[in-house]
Amino acid sequence: MKTDFLVVGSGIAGLNFALKAAKYGKVTIVTKKEIMESNTNLAQGGIAAVTRKDDSVQLHIEDTLNVGSGLSNKRMVKILAEQGPEAIRNLLSFGVAFDKAKNGLHLTTEGGHSMARVLHSGDSTGKEIEHAMTESVRENPGIEVFEDCFAINLILVNKGCIGAKILDIKKRKVHDVFARTTILATGGIGYIYQNTTNPEIATGDGIAIALRAGARIEDMEFVQFHPTTLNKAGAPHFLISEALRGEGAILVNDMGTRFMLEYDKMGELAPRDIIARTIFNELKHGSVYLDIRHKGRSFILERFPMIHKECLKYDLDITKELIPVSPAAHYICGGIKTNEYGETSISNLLAFGECACTGVHGANRLASNSLLESVVFSSLGAQKAEQYLKNKLGTLQKQKETVFFDIEPQELNYLKTELRKALWDYVGIIRKEKQMGLMLNKLERLKARLAVIGKNGINTRFLELKNMVTVAYLVTKAAYTRTESRGTHYRQDYPTTDNKNWLKHIYLEQTNDALHTHCC
Repeated sequence: MKTDFLVVGSGIAGLNFALKAAKYGKVTIVTKKEIMESNTNLAQGGIAAVTRKDDSVQLHIEDTLNVGSGLSNKRMVKILAEQGPEAIRNLLSFGVAFDKAKNGLHLTTEGGHSMARVLHSGDSTGKEIEHAMTESVRENPGIEVFEDCFAINLILVNKGCIGAKILDIKKRKVHDVFARTTILATGGIGYIYQNTTNPEIATGDGIAIALRAGARIEDMEFVQFHPTTLNKAGAPHFLISEALRGEGAILVNDMGTRFMLEYDKMGELAPRDIIARTIFNELKHGSVYLDIRHKGRSFILERFPMIHKECLKYDLDITKELIPVSPAAHYICGGIKTNEYGETSISNLLAFGECACTGVHGANRLASNSLLESVVFSSLGAQKAEQYLKNKLGTLQKQKETVFFDIEPQELNYLKTELRKALWDYVGIIRKEKQMGLMLNKLERLKARLAVIGKNGINTRFLELKNMVTVAYLVTKAAYTRTESRGTHYRQDYPTTDNKNWLKHIYLEQTNDALHTHCC
């Protein structure tokens, strides 16, 4: 199969690029589940941008840099904030219905923001954006969508990307899809952790296949743990949006005592890493709860209908009861290193969204900057789409056919469970050298076992687990290397921030199956 633009992934970044690039050439989207299944679809809080007169681009820049703990790329942050208003106009043009107030769009505050600048659609903003964009994609004759298709590897010629090997999951066939430009928009890595807000599809596939192709991967130690997810027996770690705290919800312990102000003057609106660590430590002494009851039933039902409905499934009425919460893996600040146009270290390979590392987040992401980052940089990348049409369409000689094997899922499920639990225990919110050393050894054993299993053939469960092990190794290796605490990365054995030695980035590259670690 041949196309002009091959987009892998169907979150906000991939769909936005596809819609803009379709003006210039044929776009093919492949996604490993249904088009609507993505982290974008689960994003509750909103999208941050300057849209009111008493706010400013400079303030948005300062807030982003402050939360990024010295490692954000200032030039990229400036681009992000300056392009914010245009990104909102872009979403409105797709029919996204943001909540309104008397004087315009309704804005709320979230952790790390000095202003109310977060636009939202109830408490399911991502779903609203994803739905609007999906409708536009389906109506566009220049875009073809293939669901239930898994990207196995990139196809390279002379160190340039000419497409990808795509597995049609239902038909059990592998196709070489050749493209003038290949775009990775595969989302995050959260499912490599036992406790996560992410869906099962968030296994870091794009980052793993980019690494295998030789792309530069940066800032992987900076995994953001969301402070407040539902912590109830029998319930998933469902995200309890930061917007609740933005609207006045408070954190209390078993005694009903509010505690966040003892740790940070911003209280419940402190940066996520501070709140996540504080709750993690409080949980050693008893339960932690989020309390929004004082806002009243009518306000809660109007502002947070989805969270209210979801909690009711687990016999919890947030209008009357405290919400038990705990942190969970939420977002990767690092990923495939790109410039503002999404260009990677491999020619004709672009990356956007959570799988990309633009440098705006640094060591910690400012709340609601993720959806904005996805729109801003995929829009900038699409501005160069016409130039990419000059690239020649590549071809390959017929390869030997891929062997499929009904690998015993029981063993793969066991290995996956073991990986996710170990990563949570050893490379979670609080990290130590000894535990991370044990994790690196465990990952080497898992990698060796998968190599043996893979000799008999592949299936999607196997491919996904292979990617999870690869990404877990990147996170652990980078975290082991950074001997300080900064942003989302907290070392109990190195609890202070070391600007003298560590005001720099860790990036990883793979050549001839050997992983190399660099600092710059």
